[in-house]
Amino acid sequence: MATNFTVKVVGDQLEKALKKMKNKSIKFGLVKEMRQRQYFEKGSDKRIRKQKEMIVNHKKKKRLRERNI
Repeated sequence: MATNFTVKVVGDQLEKALKKMKNKSIKFGLVKEMRQRQYFEKGSDKRIRKQKEMIVNHKKKKRLRERNI
């Protein structure tokens, strides 16, 4: 997954630009993807992991909906 984004450095605010870059990379999911691609993952293992993620996300959304009611 290739995601292009730019961060402009205004003046000497390099630390602020690095912080923005870090936040954008987390938002786009690049950090998570790099960790997953660090090692090869079989197709069946990937499918099982995604199913578990879907279950967790579903439970989280259900909990949030019940809290708002």
